[in-house]
Amino acid sequence: MPDILVVAATRMTKSQFERDSHLGHSLRRMKFDARINSAISYRNRLGLPTVFNRYIVEENRSKILVFTHDDVRIDDYWLSARLDEGLRAFDVVGVAGNRRCRPNHTSWAFSSPDQWDLPENLSGAVAHYEGSREAVSFYGDSKRKCRLLDGVLIAVKASNLLARGLKFDEQFDFHFYDLDFCRSAQRQGLTLGTWPIALTHASGGSFGSASWEDALQRYRAKWRLADGTSAQKSKRASE
Repeated sequence: MPDILVVAATRMTKSQFERDSHLGHSLRRMKFDARINSAISYRNRLGLPTVFNRYIVEENRSKILVFTHDDVRIDDYWLSARLDEGLRAFDVVGVAGNRRCRPNHTSWAFSSPDQWDLPENLSGAVAHYEGSREAVSFYGDSKRKCRLLDGVLIAVKASNLLARGLKFDEQFDFHFYDLDFCRSAQRQGLTLGTWPIALTHASGGSFGSASWEDALQRYRAKWRLADGTSAQKSKRASE
């Protein structure tokens, strides 16, 4: 079975990460599994795509790459088995996603700027902290083919990325890199889907922040051009 490389970035030092971070605790719990290794960028100030792309290299061709965040607690200590199962079904695996990709979406779960998509289009589950307790956000049945995945965890065989020259777009430092990657992966013929992997995310994100709004505009501009929307509008305007 292929080795698994968990890739993440943190602003913490190595000792702080191992002592205080959710992901650091998770990796320590899973030390029994010799297949699982990690590549953590400490004291990081770079965008996540820049960090992630460092590991989409020939020396990792035989590995499963797991891209995640330092505030993720992997509750499922059968992670390697889950990934083996999921990557037999799909080329790219996540824990939550959307079965469709609406033109005006602003996240994997939203069909328009402030509207959740219909329940039948959503898939997967992620646990979150709500004050002093934890609750599971259940979006829909897992093991379903999707078009968009939540970047809280994305797993893929490095060989599939290398064969297609596919990497993360480094213009998206933190926001929308995941949605952009999903759309790029599909353009390269890769299938995406959710798989039941238990994890808890300590962050609710920064939806609506200035950096998020800036990334949204760049994301929309890129995919309007890629989808030919702008060209179609220009043609109609000239007629």
